[in-house]
Amino acid sequence: MISYTGLFASVCALASTAAALTPLEVSGKDFVDSKTKDRFQIIGVDYQPGGEAGFTTKLDPLSDADVCLRDAALMQRLGVNTIRVYNLEPSLNHDECASIFNAAGIYMILDVSNPLAGGYLDRSAPWTTYSAIYYKQVFGVIEGFKNYDNVLGFFAGNEVINEDAHYLAPKYIRAVVRDMKDYIAKNAKRAIPVGYSAADIRNILMDTTHYFECELKNSTSSRADFFGLNSYSWCGDSSYKASGFDVLTEDFTNATIPVFFSEYGCNDVKPRIFTEVQALYGVEMTQAFSGGLVYEWTQEKNDYGLVKVNDSKTVTTLIDYDNFQKQLNKLDMDRIMSSNATQANVKAEACSASLIKSKSFYDAWDLPEVPSKVSDYIKNGLPDAATGKLVSVSSTTIPQKVYDYTGKEITDVKFEVKSGANTPSSSGSTSSGSTSSESTSSGSSSGSSSSSSSSGTSTPNAASPNGAPSIALGVAGGFFMLLASLM
Repeated sequence: MISYTGLFASVCALASTAAALTPLEVSGKDFVDSKTKDRFQIIGVDYQPGGEAGFTTKLDPLSDADVCLRDAALMQRLGVNTIRVYNLEPSLNHDECASIFNAAGIYMILDVSNPLAGGYLDRSAPWTTYSAIYYKQVFGVIEGFKNYDNVLGFFAGNEVINEDAHYLAPKYIRAVVRDMKDYIAKNAKRAIPVGYSAADIRNILMDTTHYFECELKNSTSSRADFFGLNSYSWCGDSSYKASGFDVLTEDFTNATIPVFFSEYGCNDVKPRIFTEVQALYGVEMTQAFSGGLVYEWTQEKNDYGLVKVNDSKTVTTLIDYDNFQKQLNKLDMDRIMSSNATQANVKAEACSASLIKSKSFYDAWDLPEVPSKVSDYIKNGLPDAATGKLVSVSSTTIPQKVYDYTGKEITDVKFEVKSGANTPSSSGSTSSGSTSSESTSSGSSSGSSSSSSSSGTSTPNAASPNGAPSIALGVAGGFFMLLASLM
């Protein structure tokens, strides 16, 4: 006797998990899938539509579902699996956008600072802003995003340590890492990684790395989980050696945490051809780096965009979008994502002044004490904080028209609910080969400042609160037809 109830339960279980992104975790110097333990390499883009000027307390990059749906569909087509998002407002509802990117197979790395008063750590006098006011922003972002499975991690700071920073800045940033990790440990359901994004200032770069990755006996939670590098040293059709990528690879080969390019893509030579992609994901560099994020998604005054937003109804993919896609489509994803046991078994060095080589870099780990009110937040949670959750994606039709850089309409842009992380495709379409139509599956609903400084088939599914299709009609429909015939 066939157990129809059991069969039905199995189909529903399959349908509800088919498109969920699994949270990632840190294993040695790799990001890995928390379930399969497969290695994860970041193939990403920095995402701040409108630039820093486009951020307000009423609008941030993850608060407009129509924009997120459009961009997620274009990123799927491009082959992106991760975005970095700057400048977030904790009071806004981010459920729809986070769920859209989750369903699209795209992870998010989030900066906790923003450029408004009280939203950042002042590098010139960090002790003046290391306060409960600042932590309302920091912990507010954590609260808002901690329940989204596609949050890869949080940046505790972006280029805070540079030539203009006060000598004591490193210890305050490491204290922020500590406080964020302690807050997450106490108030979140999983250990979301926390790291730092550094400017590519070569004379202090390794000092900065060592400062954040070393193990501190009396404050183990202050150790960064990952390290981001904003590097623009590869310009035009450069080479592994001419760009200095060989030096970076040598420098970071012995890192004990995941290291990746949190910004890259020099635009001194235009259009950008992104030949550095083959080096970054090549055999040498993937032993030292966990991928990178191209700066940046939308065209702004600094001319780094992959996509130009013409108005609320039309966008144009620029030639840089096509050039980047061509490079991504050449990647050997099986090799890039394959695990290496030696990567997982690295051990951190103990913090010591001997790790710091530059006399201008702070060489002590006497971290500031947690302000009393901040300590209360860590123990009891941030009062009245808006907490997000993944929701159903109700529409996957892209409302905007998309054109390529020649002015030709691209008609095959579609949003697809993924069964895992998005990946580039060796047969991926480019602007010149567009033909198809929009998809109508069912998707999601909702609702740190940065600069480039320094050197398959669509399915009519609804996504469940974990980003999976709540009813997979292709599978479940066939099951019901089978069930009817047997009855």
